[in-house]
Amino acid sequence: MNTSPSGIHPRHGLDEVIHAPVRFSIVATLAAADKAEFGFVRDTVEVSDSVLSRQVATLEKAGYVAVTKGYVGKRPRTWLALTPDGRAAFAAHCQALRAIADTAADR
Repeated sequence: MNTSPSGIHPRHGLDEVIHAPVRFSIVATLAAADKAEFGFVRDTVEVSDSVLSRQVATLEKAGYVAVTKGYVGKRPRTWLALTPDGRAAFAAHCQALRAIADTAADR
């Protein structure tokens, strides 16, 4: 049963940048806040600093994540935030996932 109005499977709505499990987890974490400190995201997603840095670089290059560096006292800090494009892409990706699940449930 095809439930998409255009006859195209909803998987075509998935965002390949966000779809990778670690990047999806990062974006989902950031979607819940205006911004989050790098260490918080690292610990929440349960990855190393280097893995998070590489994945954030990919998301930043896509225009989905903004990276801000600063200090708290004398300690350097990095904050991550979804851009408006990142929020829109995450919402569309989640909608595509729901559509895929709904299609499977309709069978």
